[in-house]
Amino acid sequence: MIEPGAAEFDSSEAAARALDVADPLARFRERFHLLPGRIYLDGNSLGLLSRDAEAETLAALEQWRTLAIDGWLGADPPWFTLGEELGALTAALVGAEPEAVVVTGMTTVNQHALTATFYTPEGARRKIVATALDFPSDVYALQSLIRLKGGDPARDLFLVPSDDGRTIAEDAIVAALGEDVALALLPAVLYRSGQLLDIPRLAAVARERGIPLGFDCAHSIGGVPHRFDEWGVDWAFWCSYKYLNAGPGATGGLYVNRRHWGTAPGLAGWWGYEKSRQFDMVHAWEGAAAAGAWQISTPSLLATAPLRGSLRLFHEAGIDALRAKSLAQTAYLARLLDETGLTSSPYDFAIGTPREPERRGGHLAVEHADAPRIARALKARGVVPDFRAPNVIRLAPAPLYTTFHELWRTAQALREIIDSGEHLRLAEGRELVA
Repeated sequence: MIEPGAAEFDSSEAAARALDVADPLARFRERFHLLPGRIYLDGNSLGLLSRDAEAETLAALEQWRTLAIDGWLGADPPWFTLGEELGALTAALVGAEPEAVVVTGMTTVNQHALTATFYTPEGARRKIVATALDFPSDVYALQSLIRLKGGDPARDLFLVPSDDGRTIAEDAIVAALGEDVALALLPAVLYRSGQLLDIPRLAAVARERGIPLGFDCAHSIGGVPHRFDEWGVDWAFWCSYKYLNAGPGATGGLYVNRRHWGTAPGLAGWWGYEKSRQFDMVHAWEGAAAAGAWQISTPSLLATAPLRGSLRLFHEAGIDALRAKSLAQTAYLARLLDETGLTSSPYDFAIGTPREPERRGGHLAVEHADAPRIARALKARGVVPDFRAPNVIRLAPAPLYTTFHELWRTAQALREIIDSGEHLRLAEGRELVA
């Protein structure tokens, strides 16, 4: 693939089309249901439906129709062990052994299950460390956990501040991991700016200091390769409806490092029982041997089946190839905005995402003082972004289906919106779902 971050940069439409011709992943685009007449750059909120995911969902419906109760063991794959099978398929994306990952629950439910396990405040060691730029749901859950453990969130929850309102310095996180900390939870990628944290460094520091550290990987799973086992990450969780393209409300997933297997889950449930004896129906807890113990409830088949089709695409494409294209596309778009004057007056867009590849997730945070109305003007033109308060238009190229020419057209749309002032004719504010 042509490297758009090289010293010489061609901002022409022909150059964008040439990048698409050279794209080794271009063949995957036809396996998605694209939106006619629209450029979809919101895959970091909800990925598009693939034909593979659609086929798996229809197959699950058919097996429900024809097998009924016998589908728990007789379906292909059996519903009874679907979470474990899909966990093993997901494990390659996060650098984990197959048994360390299970597909189960939803993002915040999995966060509760894991933090309830690893947060054991004792004496002066009661504090939880997170960041001031976390997704709100993570903070709500941590506040409720502290209250359940008899603490006070105002005292026991420390949110590492941001110096610039965009990013979090790893040095500040390290400094916060003191002797009074009982648990830390960090985002792998910050949802607003797209900053990728230095997971190996932070995991090593936390392990040296005896602090259980987990990662919310909702904005990194499927977009950034991880090596959890190698890095010694304690635990992690994620959704599957963003880069993994498994559909709205799709079943999420979690990871638990081998050294914690056998720990009693803080929120035990029926589905985390040892599978070979689950139907013994005894009241004495016997958890599954690995990450499966952190399952709580019976999985939703129709919210889980699409992920099997999506994971097929990821295994065919390869997470490293997907990451390479993702970095190329975000670098191309940032450079395009710079080189065509959109980050200068009178356009005044700014890039809030770190430029260094090792610090960048899968989306580009394009900032503007009038971002809410510009985002809506983009959508009216057929370019689908999303908006995050107060001033961020998130543009997320999905390497399985986004083209470089679509990014070129998006930059043209931004220019034309400002030139025409069409966003100024819209009412101020954002949509209910932004």
